[in-house]
Amino acid sequence: MTVSVVLADDQDLMRAGLRLILDGAPDIDVVGEAREGAEAVALVEMLDPDVVLMDIRMPGVDGVEATRLIVERGLRARVLILTTYDLDEHLYDTIRAGACGFLLKTAPSHQLLDTIRAAAAGDTVLAPSITRRLLDRFVRSSVPPSAARAGLDALTSREREVLELIARGLSNEEIAVDLYVSAATVKSHVNTLFRKLQVRDRVQAVILAYECGLTRPDDRNGPS
Repeated sequence: MTVSVVLADDQDLMRAGLRLILDGAPDIDVVGEAREGAEAVALVEMLDPDVVLMDIRMPGVDGVEATRLIVERGLRARVLILTTYDLDEHLYDTIRAGACGFLLKTAPSHQLLDTIRAAAAGDTVLAPSITRRLLDRFVRSSVPPSAARAGLDALTSREREVLELIARGLSNEEIAVDLYVSAATVKSHVNTLFRKLQVRDRVQAVILAYECGLTRPDDRNGPS
């Protein structure tokens, strides 16, 4: 399966570099480029790509608002945030807006390609180099909404256990090994807890777990 990608970055050189890397992968196809958020949203509506590589800081409509518009309009594209700074003040807002993950622009090319493939497959990407610092900076001052707390209370003990393991960065397959169950069973638990928590993906589930105190940013078993 070929993964279709839209690049959204206001720097021509950055887009050219990204395209050079992606064009070298036989299973990834760059179908469009945008210099700012509004153009990115329009391209997503027109081209229906699998993944959008979205810069945060762009003139006009920035990456935060563009991500929110893509999600609110029900477009199927998965938004992957590319950021220069590992503590970008707007990064948390973009994840809240519905991005499926984030990656530093300094990441090696093989990691970029693997991340795009994972996003297209419906997985969530929590870059290890920035996850803990991101959560530590923003979650401590955040008060979870009552709906989130109610959703957490509605989880079974096994679903809470699965959520804790998700927050530690484990994949479904790794969780299955840890709990001595099948990957299909884990996937069922994940889908159910997403529904109960009213979250879109693993990123939002992890943030909620930290906000509600289910796990802590400085937990030695948490994301690193």
